[in-house]
Amino acid sequence: MTGRHTWRTVLRELLHSPTAAFGVVLLLAFVLVAILAPILAPHGPTTPNLLQRLTPPAWISGETTFLLGTDHLGRDILSRILFGTRIALMVGALGVSLAALIGITLGALAGYVGGWTDTIISRFIDTLLAIPNVILYLAVLFAFGASLTTLVLVIGGVGWTTFARVVRAEVLSLRNREFVEASRASGQRPALVLLKHVLPNVLAPILVVGTLNVATVIILEASLSFLGLGVQPPTVTWGRMLADGRNYVATAWWLATFPGLMITLLCLSLIFIGDWLRDLLDPRIQGR
Repeated sequence: MTGRHTWRTVLRELLHSPTAAFGVVLLLAFVLVAILAPILAPHGPTTPNLLQRLTPPAWISGETTFLLGTDHLGRDILSRILFGTRIALMVGALGVSLAALIGITLGALAGYVGGWTDTIISRFIDTLLAIPNVILYLAVLFAFGASLTTLVLVIGGVGWTTFARVVRAEVLSLRNREFVEASRASGQRPALVLLKHVLPNVLAPILVVGTLNVATVIILEASLSFLGLGVQPPTVTWGRMLADGRNYVATAWWLATFPGLMITLLCLSLIFIGDWLRDLLDPRIQGR
């Protein structure tokens, strides 16, 4: 019963926020497109057709064979965008999930145990934050080679510091609360107290940080792919499509415009959802 009321409350709050509702609908559309890309794509995303290279979109050319036109190798832009959605969501979801796993573990450990454990982890976080993330990404990718697996691992291995700092701060504020003290006094193991009583109360900021970080990771993946250091061809990525279209901006604007628009829309949907979650889950804003 409580669960039904909770979901009804969330749905009611969502419907009262047009931007959040737009973000959720847009994100669901992207997820659906990623799942159904092989069915929806009218052509192979990597199939060249030099006789049709740089064909304008259908409303300009008058031909419906290539709705969004073709690139410099005659590959269908629409099909490439559909398959590129998969990579953007996959890298965003997997990279942030790995970062969250590392950050939550170390942040909770630092905040709950305290002492030298907290000092060591905090100094390690400060050291990583002192180095620009872009340098770390580039160094690792140069050392181990650019690939989808390497990209996800480096994003998770570098991007966990935000989660760790947020979780540490929240755990520090909770570890001496009455319900936590009562759990410890009843003889429960520290790990069980942390997992059962402390971390569930930290989920709200984790959800907000995670949602916003997915947007950041999607932009990062596109930027690295644009530079040739992200996911490598023949795998289709929006960043690689931007790189292919940069030399044709004046003559074939659709090569870079459509993938750039997709990056913008996907990130906007995540930002709208993240802002809404922050307002929904922050008791100071809700007045609870």
